[in-house]
Amino acid sequence: MPLPSLRPVEAVPVEHEGDIMIMIRDPFGLVDGQLILTPAAYYLATLLDGESDIADLQAAFHRETEGGSVDANDIRMLVDYLDESGFLATPRFTEKARRICTEFFESPVRPAHLAGLSYPDDPDELRSFLDELFLREGAPGRLPREAERDAQPVRCLIAPHIDYARGGHSYAHAYLRLAQAPPPETLIIFGVAHAAPPVPYTLSRKAFATPFGVLDNDAATTDRLAAACPYNAFEHELVHRTEHSIELQAVLAAYLFGDKTTIVPILCGGFLDGDDTAKSPDRVEAARPLLEACTEILRERGDAAAIIAAADLAHIGPCFGDADALDETAIASMQQRDREDLAFVTAGDASGWYRSVMRDGNARRVCGINAIYSAVSAVDGLVTQTDLLHYGHAADPSGGIVSFAAAVLS
Repeated sequence: MPLPSLRPVEAVPVEHEGDIMIMIRDPFGLVDGQLILTPAAYYLATLLDGESDIADLQAAFHRETEGGSVDANDIRMLVDYLDESGFLATPRFTEKARRICTEFFESPVRPAHLAGLSYPDDPDELRSFLDELFLREGAPGRLPREAERDAQPVRCLIAPHIDYARGGHSYAHAYLRLAQAPPPETLIIFGVAHAAPPVPYTLSRKAFATPFGVLDNDAATTDRLAAACPYNAFEHELVHRTEHSIELQAVLAAYLFGDKTTIVPILCGGFLDGDDTAKSPDRVEAARPLLEACTEILRERGDAAAIIAAADLAHIGPCFGDADALDETAIASMQQRDREDLAFVTAGDASGWYRSVMRDGNARRVCGINAIYSAVSAVDGLVTQTDLLHYGHAADPSGGIVSFAAAVLS
C-alpha cells in the first residue's frame, strides 16, 4: 500500500548534541514548531511521494547507502511521527488545516502568534523587555518615552525582522527615531512573506493583537491598495497567520503609540517570473499599481502616514546553502556588499538598491529585497533627508550569519 506524501517543508542542517541533523518546518505555518530528524530519516521522508510503499523506500535506501538497510517497522514509526506532527498529506492533517483556516478567517483579529515565545505575553513584562532593547550594548542608550518629538516626520523606516534577542538593539535605533517624530496615524508595513506566495503583495484586513492591546487595521487604506492590485491581494492571506516580520513591528508600534496608530499589513512575495534577475520591479506590472497608490496616499495624508520595511539583509553560511564554512573573509565580504546596497537606500534609489542586491543573483540571500524596494519606491519624491542609523549582524542558531540594518528616510 502506498505511503502518504510529505507536505512541502523547509529543511535546514543544524548541529544537535554534537551531530549534524536536519530540521524541518512548515513554510505555511499550519504546523507550529519544527522536527529534528537524522539525515537518514530525512532522506526517507523525502521519498514519501504518495506512490511509494515500504519496499520502495527500503530499496531506495539500500541503493543510496550502498548496501545499507532499514527495518519496515522503523519506516512505519517515522511515518506515524511525521503524520502526528502534521507533515504528511493525510486526512488527519486535512482536518487540522480546516480547523486552523476556519478559525483564522472568521476572526477579525490576527492573534499575537509569538507572544510568550519570542517576547513576553504579559504587558508589564513586555514593556520592561522592550525597554532593555533600547539600553543594551549597541543600542541608543535611552528610552523612546524620554525622547523629544523634535525630528522631521518619518516617511520611511527600515527596521529588522530578526528576533528581538539578536537584533533588538537595531530595532531600538529605528524605533527611537520614530518616537522622535510626530506620531503617525497609520503605519503601512511591508513585511517579508517567508512562505513566498506567488504574487507581489498579500494584504490583510485584520487588526493585529499585541500584549499591549489591538492595533486596528486602516481598512479604507487597505482596501484602496488592494483595489489597485491586478490580482486578488487577499487570496493568500493565510500567510499572515504566523508570519513574524509584521508582528514584531506591530508590537513595537503598540509599545510606542498604544492603540492610537492603525496599520496596513502588506507581505511581499515574488516579483519576477523565472530567473530574470536583471529585470527591475519598476517594469513589473503586477507590482507597480500598489506602489503608485501607496505614493498617492502618502502625498494626500502627509505626516499622518508612514512606511515601515520589516526587512533583514544577508543570510550566509552552510546552513543557508553556502558550500564554504564561514570565516572572517566571508563576513567582511558580506559587510562590504551590504553597505554598497544600503548606500542606494540612503540615496532614496529603490531601483538602484534592487539592482545592487541582484548583481550577483542575490548570492547573500537578502530576504528583505522586495520589502525595502517597495518601501523606498513608495516614498519616491517625498524624501528630503536620509540616515543609516545602524548596521550589524548576528549568528543564526543553525550556524550561519544574518545581517540587518535600521535606516530612516524623512
